[in-house]
Amino acid sequence: MKRIQYHQYGGPEVMKLEDFEFRAPSKGEVAVKVKFAAINPIDWKVRNGALKMVTGKKFPRALGSDFSGIVTATGAGVTRFKVGDVVFGSAQIRDGGAFAEAVIAPEGFLAKKPDSVSFEDAACLGTPGVTAWNGLVDKAGLKGPKLVFINGCTGAVGASAVQLARMLGAAVSGSCGAEQMPRADCMGVAHVYDYRTTDLSKIEERFDVVYDTVGTMTVATGLGLLRKGGVFLDIDPTPLKFIRAIFNKKLKPIICTARADILDGLAQAAGAGHLSLPVAEVVPLKEAIPLVTALEKGRKLNGKGVVSMS
Repeated sequence: MKRIQYHQYGGPEVMKLEDFEFRAPSKGEVAVKVKFAAINPIDWKVRNGALKMVTGKKFPRALGSDFSGIVTATGAGVTRFKVGDVVFGSAQIRDGGAFAEAVIAPEGFLAKKPDSVSFEDAACLGTPGVTAWNGLVDKAGLKGPKLVFINGCTGAVGASAVQLARMLGAAVSGSCGAEQMPRADCMGVAHVYDYRTTDLSKIEERFDVVYDTVGTMTVATGLGLLRKGGVFLDIDPTPLKFIRAIFNKKLKPIICTARADILDGLAQAAGAGHLSLPVAEVVPLKEAIPLVTALEKGRKLNGKGVVSMS
């Protein structure tokens, strides 16, 4: 089988489309024939070596995290899936491998794809949806008519957070570029601010939850926008922020952490029409490296970049 992999940490030049030997799933793992894989910034961050404390020094390493496909085998102890099930989800960070004809993933990192959701759309849900859920549900405990501000409300994580927050009953405001404001309006963002022309620290309204989904808001600004009892969710965790969060319970650094209940919740939300991310461009596996490279170098898409294995 073929996949995109690399033999050392580094820039786009280390990526290669190569043959690999697909192993059998181990205990608690599921083998999936990949239909589509979605591109995320975490993919090149891992390849660059930013997470080498987690991913280690064993090579070759496979690229890619989020995917959709069909179960072809299950390891010992797997109870949630059987051969033939259609699924979506993520590979583990330490393994990667979504940009491939087949991938291995932990059982808890997968959910059954709703019939009403296409394989392309399902492939996009994993990392953005889980990250949004980790913040809004796990850390903020969002429920009912709260006020939420999403910094970067039209990015993949931001759009997921907008839709999940509204599904949970919240009123949502947010920031994005001027060119994305019509999309934010369509998602139901009540008040939209152009981040290029607005000093977000000067916004008069106060919120129960502020979620910085792009890592550009200072902690001071995020905390300053809170109502009494509110929380600031920070997608750019650093050791210093974790230390600060020990003493300030309003600050909640977010690390994307998948679980079976989250993936099932995303599946239910997507199936009910409450959660979707636009697909902007689809390329075959043989053309994935140029697209990943372009996105890493700053090319903007009005939606997700997706890799097709067929």
